[in-house]
Amino acid sequence: MSEILIYTANLCPYCTMAKKLFDRKGVSYSEINVDSKPGLRQEMMEKTKRRTVPQIYIGETHVGGFDDLYALETKNKLDPLLTNSL
Repeated sequence: MSEILIYTANLCPYCTMAKKLFDRKGVSYSEINVDSKPGLRQEMMEKTKRRTVPQIYIGETHVGGFDDLYALETKNKLDPLLTNSL
């Protein structure tokens, strides 16, 4: 089973929308809040090569941010990706 991982930050509306989308789909995820501990944002940036949150992984696939996640959803490509992670 693939893990779903979301890097988030405090007061991030896109992070909230991403988590709500996964909640509506009944999919569990792990969350790393980059504001909770020094060095987590740097770790995320090294891993994803991006500075913004959220950054979302489904298994080994780096989906990207909320816009990328939502684009998958509107193209009906998110459910097949999630099915492989359940």
